[in-house]
Amino acid sequence: MRERFTAVTAELLDSDPNVALVLADIGVAQFRDTGVIDRSPGRVVNVGIREQLLIGFAAGMAKEGFKPIAHSYAPFLVERPWEQIRLDFGHQGVSGILVSIGATYDEADWGRTHQAPEDVQLLAMLPDWRIHVPGHPDEVEAQLRAAVTDDANVYIRLSTQTNESAYLTGGPGFSTIRTGSGDAPTVVAVGPMLDVVTRATADLDVTLLYANTIRPFDSETLRAVMQVPEVVLVEPYLEGTSTAEVSGLLQAVPHRVLSLGTSRKENRHYGTPSEHFAAHGLDESGIRNSITEFTAQRIPA
Repeated sequence: MRERFTAVTAELLDSDPNVALVLADIGVAQFRDTGVIDRSPGRVVNVGIREQLLIGFAAGMAKEGFKPIAHSYAPFLVERPWEQIRLDFGHQGVSGILVSIGATYDEADWGRTHQAPEDVQLLAMLPDWRIHVPGHPDEVEAQLRAAVTDDANVYIRLSTQTNESAYLTGGPGFSTIRTGSGDAPTVVAVGPMLDVVTRATADLDVTLLYANTIRPFDSETLRAVMQVPEVVLVEPYLEGTSTAEVSGLLQAVPHRVLSLGTSRKENRHYGTPSEHFAAHGLDESGIRNSITEFTAQRIPA
């Protein structure tokens, strides 16, 4: 995903004089290799290791009519300068594109400073942000090209984890992967979680949706395919991030929601991304066990 982001951003900088790129040391080497830094003087800016300035400078460029793309690791791009995102972009009424790497536990071996399971929930608290969680490089490209023509603020969350196939390269709605029987719960798999959720539910009776854009939340498709008011969310970040969206959709009827994601309990262990996800029940067996237990707890009509 990162390689595709770098290539497409370099192309956009070459073709659109309104596009700008703001970095805080992270990614400078990758963009220097494309030659775009030399070709776009004044529109590719490295502010150094100053993440609050990264956002403030990008918002200032937006004020001057540019479409800025700000890029860094997720905890440095979202968590550390969250106040600047809220004020400099949101309150000032300007728009830009934030593109992160290091999603959740992608850089787990670097410790807690480089882990960001909370980033999506933080941005989801702010109004009018379009939040993309792509699961394939093709989706990254489509979302980035759409973002440069969008008046909204956009967050694109890159990951080293990818699905085998791309979906929704032409729009933000949910995609129906599989339809279950008349009393099957609906499972919404977000971004890079799709393949593992597909394997985990291979022989379970569920309707499976895929989402690579979670704000705005595609309530229309969920409502259209849902057989019964039972929904399982599988998100590769903090559990419960989209629970309110589902509960709001179903507020007029009794319903059940299972939110799977990284737990709020601090995990003070080093390990690989897969080991961290397994510790939070987000591996194949953990997801399967959670969905099976959720279905077994159904109260008979």
